[in-house]
Amino acid sequence: MELRDKNGLTEAEFLKGYRQKDYPRPSLTADLAVIRSLEEPAILLIRRGGHPYLNCWALPGGFVMPGEDAQTAAHRELQEETGLENLPLAPLGLYSKPGRDPRGWVVSAAFLAVSQAFSPVCANDDAADAAWFAVREIPTDTDTLSLTLRQGETTLKLSASRRNNPVNGRLEAYVQSSEGIAFDHAQIIADAWLCFVAG
Repeated sequence: MELRDKNGLTEAEFLKGYRQKDYPRPSLTADLAVIRSLEEPAILLIRRGGHPYLNCWALPGGFVMPGEDAQTAAHRELQEETGLENLPLAPLGLYSKPGRDPRGWVVSAAFLAVSQAFSPVCANDDAADAAWFAVREIPTDTDTLSLTLRQGETTLKLSASRRNNPVNGRLEAYVQSSEGIAFDHAQIIADAWLCFVAG
């Protein structure tokens, strides 16, 4: 016997009448926070070669293509934009704040990778440049996270409050300000840094 819903429809009947275009859908991206943990920790950033945020620094990443899952897209984008391959990835978080991307409704699945080796990078695809930025945490009170990212003459900054999540107790960042970092990637960087230093 076929199961019927409250409207008396079987699953096949329901799907036949279902119109996906009646429901707004976001685009999905995959972003990567790759931290190199040698003597001085560094994070991998790309300089955007196109709009929006032309010439601003951002995390490697891009849109998930049809038929891909987010992690596959993350590996592909990392290789396309920086030349790095085969880094183990761990889910970092889902970023969906309205207005996070000026192109429209875009949700990002972010991943964290930690590299123990010096890996040279080269900009490819839509990245105008790719570089390792030394990360320095500025000592502040325990409720504030202040990071400086530096590569050559370029300095990027972010400041965040930090609080423990009431459900799992994990320390979380809430970015208050950032300089020179595209999209909401300062938030992803702050979250990745807290995860990295927590070990």
